[in-house]
Amino acid sequence: MNRLVQFLFAGLAMVLFVACQAFAEPLPNATETKILTASPDSLPLERLFASPSLSGPVARMVKYSPDGTRVTFLKSRPDDQSRFDLWQYNVATGQQSMLVNSRLLEPNPVELSEEEKAMRERKRIAGSSGIVDYSWGTADTILIPLGGDLHLVTLSPKGPEVRQLTKTDEFEYDARVSPRGTYVTFVREGALYSVTLATGKETRLTPKADPAKAISYGVAEFVAQEEMHRYTGYWWSPDERYVAFTEVDESGVDIIPRFDIEADKVSVIEQRYPRAGRPNARVGLYVIDLKKGQTDRIYQAGPDDYLARVNWAGDSLWFQTVNRDQTEIRYNLADGPEWHMSTPYTEHNDIWVNLSNDFQQLPDGRLLLSTEDGDMRHAAILPRGGKGEAVAVTPTDEVLGAVDAVSSDGKTLYYSGYADTVLERHLYTISTDRPGHERAERITEAGKSWDVTVSPDGQSFVGTSSSPSQPPQTGLYRIDGKLIGWIEENALNADHPYAPYLTDHVTHEFGTLKAEDGQDLHYSILKPPGFDATRKYPVIVEVYGGPHVQTVKRSWGSLSDQYLARHGYLIFRLDNRGSDNRGRKFENVIYRRTGSPEVRDQLVGVDWLKSQPFVDADHIAIQGWSYGGYMTLMTILQAPEGTFAAAAAGAPVTDWRLYDTFYTERYMDTPEDNPDGYEASGVLPYAGDLSTPLLLMHGMADDNVTFDNTTRLMEMLQEKGKQFELMTYPGQRHGIRGQALQTHLMKTRMDFLDRHLKGRE
Repeated sequence: MNRLVQFLFAGLAMVLFVACQAFAEPLPNATETKILTASPDSLPLERLFASPSLSGPVARMVKYSPDGTRVTFLKSRPDDQSRFDLWQYNVATGQQSMLVNSRLLEPNPVELSEEEKAMRERKRIAGSSGIVDYSWGTADTILIPLGGDLHLVTLSPKGPEVRQLTKTDEFEYDARVSPRGTYVTFVREGALYSVTLATGKETRLTPKADPAKAISYGVAEFVAQEEMHRYTGYWWSPDERYVAFTEVDESGVDIIPRFDIEADKVSVIEQRYPRAGRPNARVGLYVIDLKKGQTDRIYQAGPDDYLARVNWAGDSLWFQTVNRDQTEIRYNLADGPEWHMSTPYTEHNDIWVNLSNDFQQLPDGRLLLSTEDGDMRHAAILPRGGKGEAVAVTPTDEVLGAVDAVSSDGKTLYYSGYADTVLERHLYTISTDRPGHERAERITEAGKSWDVTVSPDGQSFVGTSSSPSQPPQTGLYRIDGKLIGWIEENALNADHPYAPYLTDHVTHEFGTLKAEDGQDLHYSILKPPGFDATRKYPVIVEVYGGPHVQTVKRSWGSLSDQYLARHGYLIFRLDNRGSDNRGRKFENVIYRRTGSPEVRDQLVGVDWLKSQPFVDADHIAIQGWSYGGYMTLMTILQAPEGTFAAAAAGAPVTDWRLYDTFYTERYMDTPEDNPDGYEASGVLPYAGDLSTPLLLMHGMADDNVTFDNTTRLMEMLQEKGKQFELMTYPGQRHGIRGQALQTHLMKTRMDFLDRHLKGRE
């Protein structure tokens, strides 16, 4: 459900959620002196969602060219922050320029296919337009899917030359250039195709899809995209001889009719959605030998197995499978051309296993991966062929975020992690020669959080960093961390979009509290401009609380927080147990019983708030979206009466039996194996205890947390005689997209929470 997630930051779900919070101009408290705060006009509500973005220009989807001479990235337009063009940065000269103007290739709006809409939802880019994806081929070719067709950009001395590869009524998606630049492959109508670039010849590589039997090829099924972050269903071998691809049979998966209710029409989408305890898609793995013209089946998943990851290492095909209980990741090996399968390595955990994308072959044939064997995720090396003991490379008492690169000689590892503090993500380096005998060296500057992309030659990296006082900046750095040049400096100078509102900018304060088991709970609190410790302020508790998400970190925050603070609110966040980047002990407490330890941790935060002399203890609200909406409901329904003055829950899961298999069963097992846990972890059994003023919000076309989660709660509350407020958004899915609707959602919350926190009618 990090797909309940990463509508957040990186994440986008949480960012979009927080970006949609609203409150009106503060009124004096009836029993307190007027709060000293900035004028609400110092940051108008409508400006939050208008273009250009108040956070300034941000480089997205940063990639090096194969020869390392260019850095390419997507950049939004000043007049439309949702539309992206492709830009380049010349490493030698430091100059940047637009490579591809999206409006030239797509001058008119294009109706997306259902598959493309779903893919963008899964990637959390559904609100974006223009160029939303691209891939490098050779050092001078770039593939751009746009408008449902494919365009190949060739970089010549005269400038970029664009060649349209497809022009069909159907929608081509999941397109990429083969490793040596000979082919472009893509999915069309549930089958895998290729185009030979030299001749333009198009070839279907797999059988045609069979919609009547719900069979498709080269695609990723719903849970692979939403929960495993596997967005593709095919993989090229490095020498271009082989293509591995999936056969997806969804005939056994339940059809959940989804009503895309728009303002002027209703469309019924028969979505194959595997709910907890119900059948999954059955996925087979095949390999095409382009030299022999032969296709072989390598693996066929049973009804209780998942195909999670596929990687090539020369002619060897490695693929990870996960059992339905999600207690084992099996690293399977098949060597071409005979493709006999073995399972040299298995990672096991009695609670559950977490996937990663860390897998590669070192120059000497050994294998590098990451594992949570023990408590914290760390990098480890397996002997050649994968047989033998995994030897830890990075410290096992520090959380590794991701393996970023290995030097060409295989002796130096670069990785992102949290060795210094969980509040900051940094790039580190460590030797692979003496595993376990040294500490890692931090490369990136402290006081910020970083996302990095290391160059193909390992001599530089592109780093995007931000801090509570500096919006995201992207620079090219030497591998030792010295800045070479700015790709997007985004300086907060007089020309910055945020400059008119910078005077009243406030930054979060950070601290820790103790959970009942003694573990640290990190929190942040944002105070209004002109904060006066002798006065009392209402509080907004922002909650997510679910696995694989961290909300408390030292980075540029949502500017909606600044808006709320200028209206006299304190904004409080706490990462409860079960959330990300703290290790298994911290995460495992939710096993088979969600919505309980997380709630107790949030109430630790509320108790701390109420003990502060500057907090108006009678006027504390809580709100969240997705898992945060679930947490909002579970917290108000289990907290002592009067704890909260109001609650706003968006797109909440209300019954885990309605959510998907891979996410739900990882934490809860199946409804058959854990009926008491499902009952205790659902919202509906507690509905009769509602005493807090409640606002429910949901997109009516949500294909992730389906709308019936909210309608079932509505019915239960009505049967129990409980009053609540409701705002639904026709045609909107899991996120509420677009300037107008985000503004509307903000105003809706403003009206609701101001009434209950400030007594405004």
